[in-house]
Amino acid sequence: MRAARLIKMVLLLQSRPSMTGAELARELEVSERTVTRDALALSEAGVPVYADRGRAGGYRLIGGYRTRLTGLGRDEAEALFLSGLPGALRDMGLEDAASAARLKVSAALLPSLRNAPESAARRFHLDAPGWYQEPKTPDLLPVLAEAVWDDRRVQAAYRRGDTEVERLLEPYGLVLKAGVWYLCARADGTLRVYRIDRFSSAEADGERFERDQDFDLAAFWRERAAQFARSILRAEAVVRVSGDGARRLPYVTDRAAAEEALAAAGPPDGQGRVTVTLPVESLDVAYGQLLSLGPEVEVLGPPELRERFARAAAALADLYR
Repeated sequence: MRAARLIKMVLLLQSRPSMTGAELARELEVSERTVTRDALALSEAGVPVYADRGRAGGYRLIGGYRTRLTGLGRDEAEALFLSGLPGALRDMGLEDAASAARLKVSAALLPSLRNAPESAARRFHLDAPGWYQEPKTPDLLPVLAEAVWDDRRVQAAYRRGDTEVERLLEPYGLVLKAGVWYLCARADGTLRVYRIDRFSSAEADGERFERDQDFDLAAFWRERAAQFARSILRAEAVVRVSGDGARRLPYVTDRAAAEEALAAAGPPDGQGRVTVTLPVESLDVAYGQLLSLGPEVEVLGPPELRERFARAAAALADLYR
């Protein structure tokens, strides 16, 4: 524990011109007296820690005691500090490791690049979860994250509806999508996607697996996400939309499906409306989505969906009469 603290103290002093005892104590989560003892221990070990006395004093390293990554430019340094997602790293149990890594890089940067972390943080922030929901970290996420990191097989129980299945998994990667965590893993020779909050148990069996070096997690996820989006569009609705309705349609239904349907539509009719055959998940889902367009959309079919809109229109007319 003390050795790790001494290393962190050196890295902190490398990353800044000087630090007061109070600042070091706060960063290291120890007392100022402990900071004094640690500084003495480092000095005795040959690390040139110098203490300035007085109100404006503090601790600093002398004699150029630092390693510099002179190959990094400012844009590269700032981009490096954009790669960390604090919330996601914390959920996976990797916050301390990421913090130490960033600190090491900060300590090694040239003085002219020392403000790169703050510069990036002031300009960019990723808020992954969607609106109107409280993200919940799955209990088994740290276990699976460690298995992914070490290429270790996992014996897991996974809930599918009312049943539970046992699987021996080779975990390849984790994906955070709109606040929901997914595991991409090989099971029975096939790569699959699992929602982590549906695992009821997961335990690494200690055996490492041979990772496919050609596997590209980002490309795999894009392909599966596109397949999923297409697979759930099992019904069709025929609609006439106004110009404003056409502009809003991709924002209330599946974007790719709506854009493809609009591109395939014919020219506008005499009222400036176009007729679109729109793939939808179900008629119930289509009803909720298209209803938000109000008078900018007219449902032509199927007949049961048109009748449902007619009843809704009549009810609204009675309500506002």
